[in-house]
Amino acid sequence: MTKKSMESREPPSFSWYLLCAIILITLPIVGFISVMDDREVENELVANYLLLQEQTEKSIGQSIHLIDTGRKLYDTSLDRRVEQGFSPFLEEYERSGRNPAAMNLAAVRAELGGDMDLYIINESGVIEYTTYEPDLLLDFRDYPEYYASITALRLGETFSAERTVRESDTGRVWKYAYMPTPDHRYLLELSTTLPENSPYFNELRYTSIVDETLALNPNLLGIRIFNEFGLQATVEREGVSTDHFGALPIVATVLRDKNTVEMIDPENGTLTRFIYIDRSDQEYALAMNGVVEMTYTTAPLADALFQTRMHHLLLALVAIMLTAGVAFPVAKRITRPIRDIADDVDAIAHGDLDHPIRASGGAEFVRLERSITTMVAALKAHIERLRASEQRIHKHSEHLEEQVRERKAELERSNQEANLYLDILIHDVNNANAVTLGYAALLTEMLQGERHAHAEKLLQRLQVSSDIIDRVSTIRKAQEEGVPLKAVDLDRIVRMEITSYPAAAIRYEPRPITVYADELLAEVFANLIGNAVKFGGDAVTVTIRIEEMEETVLISIEDTGPGIADDLKEVLFNRFRKGAEAGSRKGLGLYISRMLVERYGGRIWAEDRVPGRQECGAAVRFTLKKPTGD
Repeated sequence: MTKKSMESREPPSFSWYLLCAIILITLPIVGFISVMDDREVENELVANYLLLQEQTEKSIGQSIHLIDTGRKLYDTSLDRRVEQGFSPFLEEYERSGRNPAAMNLAAVRAELGGDMDLYIINESGVIEYTTYEPDLLLDFRDYPEYYASITALRLGETFSAERTVRESDTGRVWKYAYMPTPDHRYLLELSTTLPENSPYFNELRYTSIVDETLALNPNLLGIRIFNEFGLQATVEREGVSTDHFGALPIVATVLRDKNTVEMIDPENGTLTRFIYIDRSDQEYALAMNGVVEMTYTTAPLADALFQTRMHHLLLALVAIMLTAGVAFPVAKRITRPIRDIADDVDAIAHGDLDHPIRASGGAEFVRLERSITTMVAALKAHIERLRASEQRIHKHSEHLEEQVRERKAELERSNQEANLYLDILIHDVNNANAVTLGYAALLTEMLQGERHAHAEKLLQRLQVSSDIIDRVSTIRKAQEEGVPLKAVDLDRIVRMEITSYPAAAIRYEPRPITVYADELLAEVFANLIGNAVKFGGDAVTVTIRIEEMEETVLISIEDTGPGIADDLKEVLFNRFRKGAEAGSRKGLGLYISRMLVERYGGRIWAEDRVPGRQECGAAVRFTLKKPTGD
């Protein structure tokens, strides 16, 4: 995008900003209401799901206890018959001399009617002898809780009967009872199976409560009931598999810890709960606790939560669209007075100062109309005053320009006349000085003694006067307009000025360097070298250094004299200023040097030759520009 197109592009209107503000205010409100309502509905759905789950689990627990109560009543009716069967069993044990190996278990079984099996369990919890071959040598130590229970029965004194249990492989229902031997070395056990037409097979079935519970909860996929040995006591419905975790290890853990375990399967969208069922009864020695595995599907809850979120999102979008639809004309209506005023002000800005300001709407717009009208009236009056002032200034400017031209012409004439007088004065004074210097030199040769000394002083003062005239001439030449700068051979000028002091110890390493100056540059070196030789003392050594930089040249004139006081360094190059102490350097020559260096585009300053040690001598440094390619 170009700069021109960016400048011509207008910003959005105020009604657009107002519309955006209304929508931005509405967004968090609608969002907050939607989120809160969505959370409330979600919490209600989850609470209903959990409540139904809790009621289902409570219902199946109550159903199991109800069946157990019915079975207990039925078991009680069998206990008397089984208990009577231990009389011939104990008599045979005593007849054999309490040696199980000598007992005729088959005869005892026949005596009991042939529908009961006999078991002899030793102190190690192993079925050592039995008429039921599949259970021979069964080791109850593999079932620690069961082994502890039968050990307590063996060491006891009374008859004990178990509740009826179903054999998982054959489906047969067994009734077991126990009696310890008098010497407590063995535990005698009797078992019998129930007839097919018993209530156990008809009314008191766990399968019936499984089907009833599945019908109560649509989220329930399957139920499995496990007995105290971790064996399944129910059959799964055909085509339904809920064992996604390997239930048997979990069932064993639940039976051991007697706590509910919950397993979540996100991949299949199921929740499986293994619920511990406490079926212990003080009337029975052996606990018949179990585990109910209930598998729920979480898909309906997830679908309901998703639908709820989509419903609230759709409602939020509709609310925002309705808000935008209502806010747009409202914003247009509210901002119409602003647009009218903006159009009127724009017309005034394009020069139509008589264009009226339309005022409509509230009191603020009326006040704005009055203020703008007042401002335009003041602006018109100010413009009239400016026009009148401009005319006066134009007339005065024309007259002033004429005066400036006249003053400039007079100044040029005066300058030329002054330069003429100055040239005549310099010429005449120099001629007079030359004659006077000649006579003074002749006197110094002719006179002897004290008169000779006076003649030398006269000659020195005349030489000073001549130098002052030369410097005045130099200043005039430097200030003369139209003198162009050019490339000057710096090495040539330095070597030429060094020859003016043959008796002085001056060190200089010649270097072919060109600087941007003119022939008056020699005056700078004459002044600086002359000062260093004059005020440095008889044993002074002057060193001239030239350092070439990228765009400039640094020239340093160093001496080993007494140095320059710190309070003089800042004012050393000022006009008509001398040092406050004896031996200070004169100001006119140094001022000329500064004026020439600044004319060449450089700068000049003084400092100690050795930083911080004034007694080691002074150093005057200045910079000059290198000539450009032009």
